[in-house]
Amino acid sequence: MKLWGGRFEKATDKAVDDFNSSIRFDSRMYRQDIQGSMAHAEMLGRQGIIPKEDSELIVKTLGEILADIEAGRVEFEIDAEDIHMNVEKLLTERIGEPGKRLHTGRSRNDQVALDTRMYTRDAIDAIIPMLRRLAETLIGLAEDNLFTIMPGYTHLQKAQPITLAHHFMAYVSMLMRDMERLAQARERVNVMPLGSGALAGTTHPLDRGFVAERLGFSAVTSNSLDGVSDRDFAIETVFCLSLVMTHLSRFSEELILWSSNEFRFVTMDDAYSTGSSIMPQKKNPDVAELIRGKTGRVNGDLTALLTVMKGLPLAYNKDMQEDKEALFDAIDTVSLCVPVFDKMIAAMKINKEIMYKGASAGFTNATDVADYLVKKGMPFREAHGVVGRMVLAAEKKGVGLEELSLDELRECSPLIQDDIYDAISMETCVRGRSLTGGPAPSAVERSIAEAKEKLEKLK
Repeated sequence: MKLWGGRFEKATDKAVDDFNSSIRFDSRMYRQDIQGSMAHAEMLGRQGIIPKEDSELIVKTLGEILADIEAGRVEFEIDAEDIHMNVEKLLTERIGEPGKRLHTGRSRNDQVALDTRMYTRDAIDAIIPMLRRLAETLIGLAEDNLFTIMPGYTHLQKAQPITLAHHFMAYVSMLMRDMERLAQARERVNVMPLGSGALAGTTHPLDRGFVAERLGFSAVTSNSLDGVSDRDFAIETVFCLSLVMTHLSRFSEELILWSSNEFRFVTMDDAYSTGSSIMPQKKNPDVAELIRGKTGRVNGDLTALLTVMKGLPLAYNKDMQEDKEALFDAIDTVSLCVPVFDKMIAAMKINKEIMYKGASAGFTNATDVADYLVKKGMPFREAHGVVGRMVLAAEKKGVGLEELSLDELRECSPLIQDDIYDAISMETCVRGRSLTGGPAPSAVERSIAEAKEKLEKLK
């Protein structure tokens, strides 16, 4: 008989057992479930709700069950439905009557909310250091490429010269926000729901504060209905993870382009590439492509969670069992992608000369010609038109602006002197953009120092 089967006259259909069971995926929360039960049992004994000797026996036996699970000596049963009932069944089989006292003052509703919060908290604590290591890798690459000039793009068209360090630090900024978001989400995850019961708490004199302290929670939920039916914490966490993947996907898309023959800005390491079964020459950036593809999974997980919750009345509904697979998949996907992405970018070869040539083509210094004229006294809007005509003339000749003769440039504006060539060199264009957040080496060095300081505070 099921542990809840007292009012039932018929056994559930075998197909319903399989359909209803969540042990296939929630078994991964065994550690959190047992830790929560140990704290709950200890509190029951301290409060005199169950005999102290029963409390101590339960805690001791749960520790043994945890050790057996981790040693691979336990096989979970589908008939026991979920990790909570499996653990309780194992406990009762081992110690009998005292094991039946464990569930006093709690429901599976607040128990699963507890386990899921603890699991999510542990996952966030594991993912933030992964993101930190990736940010540190990018900062190291930025330090090595302060003077590596490359084209910056808008609309995937060459726009202005920047440095590769500046480009890398853009992604460091994204990762910093990702870590901050996850840390903030963790604060809302770290609220203990145990004691909410099924929906209305309990008449037993539980010490919720003791259990929260034992389990490392910073607060307890303030409303029992919300305590069992809230999944905002899971949705928020998956949203944060979806943004992590979005950032990795954007970077992956650039690496895929940069490693193509058309760009050749980078060469992916053989260890992070694959070949073709028919074309011997191929070297495909499959790792970057897979990360880009897996972003869709995590975005889908977020949509699934939002859709599950959007029409549910208070309090708990069985629909909410569907929260865990989406949450677990998002956690698993990010935990898989971040480390491999980190190793991939650390191993790739940067083709600096080709990047420089790319910056030199496409009139990326056109804005600097306009700025040159502005500094000579011409209104910017007029200078914009003048330089547009220069670009048109250079384009017809098949040359860059810096390749036009001084006479040809002066035909467009008599303000132009022979100092124009130094003013619009790639090095000057980059070095002059030294405002905070700019691509000049001096500005990037400042942003690197700030990023390192922030990373220290996030530890």
